[in-house]
Amino acid sequence: MKIKVLMIGPDRSVHGGISGVVNNYYEAGLDRKVDLYYIGTMVDGSKFRKLGQAIKAYLLFLIKLSGYDIVHVNMASDSSYYRKSVFIRTAKAFRKKIVIHQHGGNFREFYTEELSERGRKNLKKVFSMGDILLVLGSVWKEFFAAMVDEEKITVLSNSIVIPEYPEKKYGFYKILFLGRLCKEKGIEELLTVMPKLRETCPDVHLYLGGVWEDKGLKDKATGLASCVTDLGWIGKEEKKKYLQECDIFVLPSYFEGQPVSILEAMTYACGIVTTDTGSIPDMITDRQTGLLISPGDAKALESSLLTMLTDTELCRQLGENARRKVEKDFSIEDNIKKLLDIYEKMVQKERSPEA
Repeated sequence: MKIKVLMIGPDRSVHGGISGVVNNYYEAGLDRKVDLYYIGTMVDGSKFRKLGQAIKAYLLFLIKLSGYDIVHVNMASDSSYYRKSVFIRTAKAFRKKIVIHQHGGNFREFYTEELSERGRKNLKKVFSMGDILLVLGSVWKEFFAAMVDEEKITVLSNSIVIPEYPEKKYGFYKILFLGRLCKEKGIEELLTVMPKLRETCPDVHLYLGGVWEDKGLKDKATGLASCVTDLGWIGKEEKKKYLQECDIFVLPSYFEGQPVSILEAMTYACGIVTTDTGSIPDMITDRQTGLLISPGDAKALESSLLTMLTDTELCRQLGENARRKVEKDFSIEDNIKKLLDIYEKMVQKERSPEA
């Protein structure tokens, strides 16, 4: 008999990292290995639309809850935490086994700077209701060990469906960014360095794939139309096209969990320039599988991109190393095996005579 898993998180249509993780699970067939029912708790759009979705999701959750063995909660910080805490408390009241899957890259700042002392106590109480806390890397395990029993914490890295090895060409001066287009993703620094890069590499071009969250930065990008193309949010096939064509991938974020976009760039053997924040160093080792810089350091960003642009052989070598790394450590098949093992142990413990 298949294990019955009720999973919640943002709607699969939402433009974001958690939705990408969930969609990768479906693409790899998790729903065929367990009896999986997914409830989207948040959608893109107005506050009214988001509120309506949250209410609808909670009512559906109440209807479905009794028929499932495990509740798997995909959570970030801020409003995601507050929204998901209601589902966690409800699942606990129904004595369900609970997996809390923490994805938020800015959870440290949320916990230490935005929550009051009372808020931190409530958060610890909510997290203690989980039977398992899944985190994205060793740095997050260390952080959450201060608020949750360490025995409950398991590192489950993000993963990806790995395509066939790409026929990659380098030296075309094409840089790709994928993600939210906002200050926290380092877009201001990225746009600032583009005119300087053109002084050495006149043909350099930046492609931005994502949704704008800052009008001022969007206007700045528009003013750089000769070397910057705004792609908007791009779908799966178009994303593959740009990952194939662009020799360099950049993600100069201030904070991250473990971005799927970097894993995607690794599968396409891109030369990667990114920041040493969150669990990114678990994926990218400086000068081995990419180039790492400090968040907010525009000079380092310019220097690293210039290195990739002018040293085609280094770009190729780092890209090929990144491809080997993602094959070895971040395949969706291995990730699902680990997740299924976690589910199985939870169910066995529930069904054992001592439970």
